[in-house]
Amino acid sequence: MKMFKHVFLTGPPGVGKTTLVQKVCEALVSSGVGVEGFYTEEVRDGGRRVGFDVVTMAGERGHLSRVRNTAGMAQGRREYTVGQYVVDLSSFENTALPLFRNAGSAGGGRRLVFVIDEIGKMELFSQSFIRAVRQTLDSSSYSILGTIPIPKGKPLGLVEEVRHRSDVKVFTVSKENRNAILQDVVSALQECLKQLLKMELLPLLVKEWKDTLAAV
Repeated sequence: MKMFKHVFLTGPPGVGKTTLVQKVCEALVSSGVGVEGFYTEEVRDGGRRVGFDVVTMAGERGHLSRVRNTAGMAQGRREYTVGQYVVDLSSFENTALPLFRNAGSAGGGRRLVFVIDEIGKMELFSQSFIRAVRQTLDSSSYSILGTIPIPKGKPLGLVEEVRHRSDVKVFTVSKENRNAILQDVVSALQECLKQLLKMELLPLLVKEWKDTLAAV
C-alpha cells in the first residue's frame, strides 16, 4: 500500500481549488487538527479583478500581485510579472516566509497540516519560498495541503517536482467533482497524519526494543 505524506489539489484557474482548501481546513480544525499556512485570494475593484492577496490562516493579509496600473511599484525597481500582474515579491515573502519558520510553534504538540495555496508562477519568483517549500515537504512534522496549477506551457520546476513525488497524493479538481471530493481529501490528509505519527514513533519503538534486548 502506497503511503503519502502530503495532499495537493490541481485544476484549471477558477475551478474552486482555494474554496475546497478552505472547506477542508474547516473540517480538519473541527476534528482537532492544527492548521497553519496561507491561501491566495482574488482582489476585486468594482467587479474587476485587480490582483491577488496572500491571506494567512490567522487572517493576516499581504499583497501578492496587482495589475500594472494599480501596483504602485517604484520606478527603476525590477518588476516580476505574470501576464498583466506585477508581483509584489517583498510583500509576499514578508507575509508567507515567517509562516514556514514559525510552523508548529502554536500547535501545542498537535499533528499539523500546513497549507500552501498555491505553488504557482507568481510565488516561484521567490527563491526563499522554493527552499522553504522543499524543506517542509521533507519534514516529518507536517502534512502539506497545497495547490498546484495544471501543466500548461513551459514546465515549472518545483510544481513538477511536487506532482511526481512518491509521497504526494494529487487530486484533480473539476467543477463536476469539487463538492463530491471534500471528504476524500479530508480522509487522505487524516491518513497522512497517521503515517507521520508512525514515522515519529518508530525510532522510539526501535530504541525500546534494543533496550529490552540489552537487558536480557
